[in-house]
Amino acid sequence: YSNLVFNLALKYVQNIEDAEEITQDVFVSIHQGLSSFQQNAEMQTWIYRIVINKSLDYIKSKNRQKRFAVLTSIFLPSGKEMKSLERNFHHPGVIMEEKEAVASIFQQINLLPPNQKTALILHKLEQKSQKEVAEIMNLSTKAIESLLQRAKLSLAKKINPNEGK
Repeated sequence: YSNLVFNLALKYVQNIEDAEEITQDVFVSIHQGLSSFQQNAEMQTWIYRIVINKSLDYIKSKNRQKRFAVLTSIFLPSGKEMKSLERNFHHPGVIMEEKEAVASIFQQINLLPPNQKTALILHKLEQKSQKEVAEIMNLSTKAIESLLQRAKLSLAKKINPNEGK
């Protein structure tokens, strides 16, 4: 499952080092939780849930660190600047010519609400069926259909803001 975990984490954070860190955290969690794994769902579904939760937690943590860095740089009189926490887009599957366009699309995906982002990543990038996405996210297929529709509309408006005017 290492490729599955790494690639899914990479789709969330678009940074190899961050994805590797999440991958490590996921496998530690799997190891610690294996004895309590209830076989109500498939192992892969359980792992998807762990990766999604770890990825979202990691992003939240990074955002908190960024806010802290900004606040301390404003309020520290000594002029000390904290190390920049800004992530650079670095995805190995993207060739140089497409890198800017793909980075822009991922930037817009990152602005989606977490449920929409997760549904979109699982369905479009991981190529899971709506039924599989519903099982992974523990939602109904109708809810997934709605999340995907809202995500697509939101992305379309962000990518082409003048369309439809």
